[in-house]
Amino acid sequence: MLSRTTLAVVLLWAGTGLAAAAEARHPDLSGFWMLTRARPIEDPVLAAKIAPGTVVLQDTGPVEYGAMNFGGLKLKPAALERAKNWNIKEDMTVANACRIPSIVYALQGPFPIEIFQGTELTVMKMEYFDMVRVIFTDGRKHLPADGPHSKTGDSIAHWDGDTLVVDTTHLKEATITNNGLNHSDNVHVIERFRLSADKRKLLATQEFEDPEVLDNRGARFITWEKVDGDHVHAYDCDPSFAENYAK
Repeated sequence: MLSRTTLAVVLLWAGTGLAAAAEARHPDLSGFWMLTRARPIEDPVLAAKIAPGTVVLQDTGPVEYGAMNFGGLKLKPAALERAKNWNIKEDMTVANACRIPSIVYALQGPFPIEIFQGTELTVMKMEYFDMVRVIFTDGRKHLPADGPHSKTGDSIAHWDGDTLVVDTTHLKEATITNNGLNHSDNVHVIERFRLSADKRKLLATQEFEDPEVLDNRGARFITWEKVDGDHVHAYDCDPSFAENYAK
């Protein structure tokens, strides 16, 4: 018969082994990832998870929609009226030129990201506007409804097989398509991240819903390519460049 001390050591060893085995099942998303120059991959595994009735936007990377083109998103009347009154010259002012977006627009922009994956949390550094996301994987719940809002929000994640599923709330109002359509501070974002078979591409979907602004849901496919040995650089936005548009 095992002594209590021996039994405790065995249980501790077994628990450590199980934890290590569970961790080994999770792909390591760590590294520097550059947004692909090609069309993002519409990964069938991720595509199957997109909710029915969701419109897929085709504006990932440097591509942007023109005025009154929202890629199939159906705007509520108040949001549509605001979009009609949008004037790009107002965005291109010293006061607005360096206005920080939320992750809804920033994640799909043509800038790299760097991921540091841990067991309790994962940190994502975004080169765009030096944004930093902390994504919790420790089982916690979202902040209460009156919790603070930010441009990176409150991100809670879990693993679904080989896919990291990130649920984000508490985002501050910001642009969706950079042409007059803004989400509210009650937008809800679901992201899914997984590696390609060769582990050299990071495949993702970004879904969002905002009943205050939209009558349907939107999604984007996003693909990054791994670049070894590189890191994100500082993003220095000089608002004075907007003076070129005032002439």
